[in-house]
Amino acid sequence: MTTIQDAGLKAADLTSADLETADLKALAEQAGRDLEDATPLEILTWAAETFGKKFAVTSSMEDAVVAHLASRAFPGVDVVFLDTGYHFEETIGTRDAVEAVMDVNVITLTPRQSVAEQDAEYGPKLHDRDPDLCCALRKVKPLEEGLTAYAAWATGLRRDESPTRANTPVVGWDEKRQKVKVSPIARWTQDDVDAYVLEHGVLTNPLLMDGYTSVGCAPCTRRVAEGEDARAGRWAGRGKTECGLHG
Repeated sequence: MTTIQDAGLKAADLTSADLETADLKALAEQAGRDLEDATPLEILTWAAETFGKKFAVTSSMEDAVVAHLASRAFPGVDVVFLDTGYHFEETIGTRDAVEAVMDVNVITLTPRQSVAEQDAEYGPKLHDRDPDLCCALRKVKPLEEGLTAYAAWATGLRRDESPTRANTPVVGWDEKRQKVKVSPIARWTQDDVDAYVLEHGVLTNPLLMDGYTSVGCAPCTRRVAEGEDARAGRWAGRGKTECGLHG
């Protein structure tokens, strides 16, 4: 197997043919070190040049910042959205607007079961009784299947969002899916995001102007009170902080 260490390769030197045999884990770890101080656009440009069509961006449609950045680095990039069947209307509207105005290819993934079919098998409101299982069925599994064709994927994770995300690398290795995971705005703060949105007129979910600071599925998301953590409105009171997509 050709590895970065053996061949002395840099990420930008890899061709699509090399990706079949390269040690992607070593590539991810090296890129994480090399790109730690790079701008989000530089990180996404690296990903686009390295992986081409084997690279996709995921978006919850809380905002379209990473999708917008990726469209600048890689016009026509695939933007993967998980339609869980439980989204706010505003979230679906944001997805539709992104598809209409940005140079991206929006791909909507859906769970194998509709909400009604899941209710029939597991009982109504699984999200209240077993939110981990609900997320596994409606988020984790669909994304796992939807990313099969890609070697690398990008997220909007930021280190300042929560303690569980504090060590997020700008490029890392997704052990669960055996893929390179790119988090181009990991080093940004909310102020950085807000400044980018203002400068470029980037689409954001209207709920962000209505007391929500993190937007997920409607049954498991509430408005955040003043002084609360930005993700306090997700699975409030349930001892759950992540949906399982990122660990």
